[in-house]
Amino acid sequence: QVQLVESGGGLVQPGGSLRLSCAASGFTLDNYAIGWFRQAPGKEREGVSCISRSAAITDTAESVKGRVTISRDNAKNTVYLQMNALKPEDTAVYYCAAREGPTSEDVGRYDYWGQGTQVTVSS
Repeated sequence: QVQLVESGGGLVQPGGSLRLSCAASGFTLDNYAIGWFRQAPGKEREGVSCISRSAAITDTAESVKGRVTISRDNAKNTVYLQMNALKPEDTAVYYCAAREGPTSEDVGRYDYWGQGTQVTVSS
């Protein structure tokens, strides 16, 4: 069964850090580009960052650029999203997704999705 499972979310104070993980089972992640997306209440799902199969190409949304780093460990079948200097506006459910082919910011181009992990930034 193909599955993506996110973890690492939680409650953090403004200025804090979190590292999200996206672990795959049932398939090999190194054949897929991976994207991290987020969705806040009442808002559309938006791209945060994505990484190519070889990690040679990454792309990050302007809203989080300089605060977020995406990485992957294909040996562990896991992709990470390191988030620093978190702001209240970063509060959302964070999802990882996988697609065959190049990276994309388009939600509709991804084939597999995890169930999401909640990130809440609040004092």
